[in-house]
Amino acid sequence: MFKSKIFIMVVAILIAITLILTAAFVLWNYMDKSNADPHEQAQNSAREVKSGKKLTPDEVVANTFEMKDVLTNLASANGVSNKFIKVSFAFELENKKAKEEFEKLQSQMKAIVIQTLADMQPEQVTGSKGFDNLTSVLMNKMNALLQEGKLNQILITDIVLQ
Repeated sequence: MFKSKIFIMVVAILIAITLILTAAFVLWNYMDKSNADPHEQAQNSAREVKSGKKLTPDEVVANTFEMKDVLTNLASANGVSNKFIKVSFAFELENKKAKEEFEKLQSQMKAIVIQTLADMQPEQVTGSKGFDNLTSVLMNKMNALLQEGKLNQILITDIVLQ
């Protein structure tokens, strides 16, 4: 009888340890994913956007919307922004209906650009990695608003950082 009580206690302790380790493992994985860089997540998500077919140059021109000279302050580490950015974009959409919808939502799209830039620090928008980061974030935010089609590509056609 004494041995069976010890056996039951040992099994109970082993089950408790297993449950604690499982909970710790699940929590660790959850925390690791929630700490991932949101810009990196945006880039990965934007890479998943695929166009159905390759457009001809004439179709690209017909389905491209230009947004010129967007000017806003950038975020800074100390809270006082002394840097600004002026940027122009070419938004290539997958079809004519998507372009028409984008044109109708132009003010919302511009607001997304300004808000996104205002949340970024100068080092986040410099160099090719910064450009990729910016266009990925914009593509994810803008594609969420579009229903007639999707953005195929966002090109930065002009940029000044001061």
